[in-house]
Amino acid sequence: QVQLVESGGGLVQAGGSLRLSCAASTRTFRIGAMGWFRQAPGKQRELVASITRGGITNLADSVKGRFTISRDNAKNTVYLQMNALKPEDTAVYYCSATLLDLTANYWGQGTQVTVSS
Repeated sequence: QVQLVESGGGLVQAGGSLRLSCAASTRTFRIGAMGWFRQAPGKQRELVASITRGGITNLADSVKGRFTISRDNAKNTVYLQMNALKPEDTAVYYCSATLLDLTANYWGQGTQVTVSS
């Protein structure tokens, strides 16, 4: 079993920055790809950014140039640096982790990010 613990959400003014962290607790399984999704009220959950164990990243067009995803494999932790935040970035952000052998995928509990105009 893998547990994901997120931190770093909050309230920020437009143009501000936040950094989200997500730590995967496991001593048994090897973590493969990790990522961040978000879900705004009344909308479907969407991919924000993902990163492979080897460091290959993928970002949604809406956040390119503003958000950066990174990870520390030794700590099984993924980070999302969010700069130049916009009100439309307001959502619950969820961390996701997939086992390296692709046998399971896990989700965090979600952290609220609110950007005021």
